[in-house]
Amino acid sequence: MGIGFAGVALAFGLTVLTMAYAIGHISGCHLNPAVTLGLVTGKRFPAKEALPYWIAQVVGGILAAGVLYVIATGKAGFEVGGFASNGFGEHSPGGYSLMACLVAEVVLTFFFLLVIMGATDQRAAKGFAPLAIGLCLTLIHLIGIPVTNLSVNPARSTGPAIVAAANGAGWAVNQLWLFWLAPLVGGALGGLFYKMVLAEHEAPPVEEKPVAYAAEN
Repeated sequence: MGIGFAGVALAFGLTVLTMAYAIGHISGCHLNPAVTLGLVTGKRFPAKEALPYWIAQVVGGILAAGVLYVIATGKAGFEVGGFASNGFGEHSPGGYSLMACLVAEVVLTFFFLLVIMGATDQRAAKGFAPLAIGLCLTLIHLIGIPVTNLSVNPARSTGPAIVAAANGAGWAVNQLWLFWLAPLVGGALGGLFYKMVLAEHEAPPVEEKPVAYAAEN
């Protein structure tokens, strides 16, 4: 018996929540290329450091998918199939169209970045950011799993797609472009929007005018 959509959503959310407390103070806990890009556009992370993060994230996603494959195939009768890869059209869990899946991934990633930026803002309550971020990821999984199996993370999408393709489900790699494009667009827009609209902007310094003294008659 599976754990269902709610169980999967909680698994993703709790993973990010616990890892944020574990390594957030070391690396910022960027496990997601879309989040890294959003933090770059939001001026929270230097652009020159984005590529090494992306490489580590994708390698980690592929290795994680490999570990899951080894575990899953240890059960007799297990069929790899799409290996929970993200998909649209006939490969969407709910049969949603390409456009619907594109919009869902962009919008959900956009709001994910808003929560990340807001929870880590200097004005936010200290120490609670991982809770907000983890619960937000749980929520958007509950919304998005029926639509695309939910990505909002190109690295998470890449690993399962490679495993699925290696086992005959080539569609997973053929559709992977969407699950890079949409999260990156949503993440970049989310970071930029927060920076431009929601961030606290320092007021310009008051221009000091010289005081003129009039001679008394």
